Amino acid sequence: MNKVFPSAAAAVADITDGITLLVGGFGLSGNPENLIRAVNALGVKRLTLVSNNAGVDGKGLGVLLEARQVERMIGSYVGENKEFERQFLTGELDVELCPQGTLAERLRAAGAGIVAFYTPTGVGTLRAEGREVRRFHGRDYLMEEALGGDFGLVKAWKGDAHGNLVFRKTARNFNPLVAKAARITIAEVEEIVPVGALDPDQVHLPGIYVQRVIEGESYEKWIEQRTVRAREEA
Repeated sequence: MNKVFPSAAAAVADITDGITLLVGGFGLSGNPENLIRAVNALGVKRLTLVSNNAGVDGKGLGVLLEARQVERMIGSYVGENKEFERQFLTGELDVELCPQGTLAERLRAAGAGIVAFYTPTGVGTLRAEGREVRRFHGRDYLMEEALGGDFGLVKAWKGDAHGNLVFRKTARNFNPLVAKAARITIAEVEEIVPVGALDPDQVHLPGIYVQRVIEGESYEKWIEQRTVRAREEA
């Protein structure tokens, strides 16, 4: 089955207002840049956005926030985005902060068909308010529900027409979890290779989890904060 779409715009064309959108990436590493821009251009509104973070101002998922396309954000880190902070403090954006490991496990559970699980993380904090707490072996555990979505946007290094993906180093991050948790997963890759060109032992995500593939272009591969130090005198 050929899952390759001609463009990012074509791949996201049926994303509509009000859906839950899962997006891979960690900070700005592994961001599906082309797909984010395509969703921005599509102009859909009232999105529930699930991602580790919300990008930074003007980059990554920050462009969707600036365009007022996001109604609710579920993530674990939001410290690099001033527009996110402004919308949250003014009540324009509904925010659910989730511990990073819990967020990862909620996505994994959705992909595995597990509806909920128990974790000690968050017990005794605001996270536990309104949630079930049970005691196992003398310790309290908080119940967390799986977190799936209508669409998932992921970024990989290489992929083939069947949707098999290979990620590059730390850019793998949340991308495989997002791909497994979404009902429809759209992957953008830097290079589409012929079917059979990928060593099966090197495939990080099998194509069964991917419904659409596009070859991205004009990657900027942003870095949140580039820090350097003066070179020591020789």
